[in-house]
Amino acid sequence: MASSTLPSNGRLGVASDALNWQAVVRLLGPSLRSYTYDRSGYHNSECSPLAPSAENVALELSLLIEKAPIPNPLILVGHSWAGVLTHEYIALKGTDQIAGLVFVDVNHETAPLVMDVNDPILWTVAAGVEPYSAWGVEAEHKLTQEEWDAFRAAETTEKFKLIERKEDENYMPSFETLRKKELDKKQPLVGDKPVYVIGGTRSRDWSGLYKVGVAKGNGTEEQRSHVRELIKTVDAKNEDLMKEFLKLSTKSELVFATESGHFVQMTQPEIIVDGVKWVLDNLPASP
Repeated sequence: MASSTLPSNGRLGVASDALNWQAVVRLLGPSLRSYTYDRSGYHNSECSPLAPSAENVALELSLLIEKAPIPNPLILVGHSWAGVLTHEYIALKGTDQIAGLVFVDVNHETAPLVMDVNDPILWTVAAGVEPYSAWGVEAEHKLTQEEWDAFRAAETTEKFKLIERKEDENYMPSFETLRKKELDKKQPLVGDKPVYVIGGTRSRDWSGLYKVGVAKGNGTEEQRSHVRELIKTVDAKNEDLMKEFLKLSTKSELVFATESGHFVQMTQPEIIVDGVKWVLDNLPASP
């Protein structure tokens, strides 16, 4: 993938540290134990000697869960690339340490086959656009000013940019690697453990990029028309992908964050809190 001046998550939904979960953690409150972690190379975590492939990230997550002095099993909550990472974790370790899942507009293994978030024409029209502003995240996020400043500041560091580049290189290959494992043939992968799926409204993000890009004079009419067609179809495609995650469990629920684009955890964190509570309410009865 060509280099980009976009901030992290501008294209891929990767390159994220725990700072974008600050509002969710705050809303979960003291009555629930919650833990966030930075993948290797981000913020409070050291760089890893391993390349950040989805398989290696899942391996490191498994080591963290094994070694950290926290009780298991856990409700795993993840966004975007976490759809792939969680499946790789299950392929590696099974589901013994998983109590339930909350998926936030996560990537399905087939996503690149039906929806190109890196569409070059989209990003030609969006050239020079500040994504967080165009997406509406800057205006609509529910972080405190201090939390937002910390989130944005972390993305300017050389440490962050280094791991961002490495993850970008490993992002697209991770989908085919996962598809080859054919986990879809083993559904329901987590049995009756509750799975709560939250879909974002991708058209909000892309419409924002389009409007600001056009205002800057970007793109030919043909290119703009192409992007308008992408915007028209993206939500239906994303909805179909989100429905695939319902197969993970015999006990699953799907909701849509209609006032958010991809970054639901920053703009509608209360929906994720609702998801965690739903999982807790639907845990299988102890034998």
